[in-house]
Amino acid sequence: MKNCIVLSALVLAASLASAADKAPTAQQNLMGTCNTEATGKKGDERKEFMKSCLSDGKKRQQERMKSCNADATGKKGDERKAFMSECLKK
Repeated sequence: MKNCIVLSALVLAASLASAADKAPTAQQNLMGTCNTEATGKKGDERKEFMKSCLSDGKKRQQERMKSCNADATGKKGDERKAFMSECLKK
């Protein structure tokens, strides 16, 4: 029984460590940006601001994806993957 508990603790610690190493997703970055901009707003005003900010951010992400995709024409495999990664970070 003790071995099971120790093993479970090690697995949990390993999964938490690997989760901390991952970069935030675009959605997480957008949420952080909108949250920072919403400082000082409360209640319904904050809720409306966040809704608007997040939807505008999704539109910008879609436009960026279209633009990067068009610029990546002719690239394949790892070259395309690396290009798209860099392009979408801008």
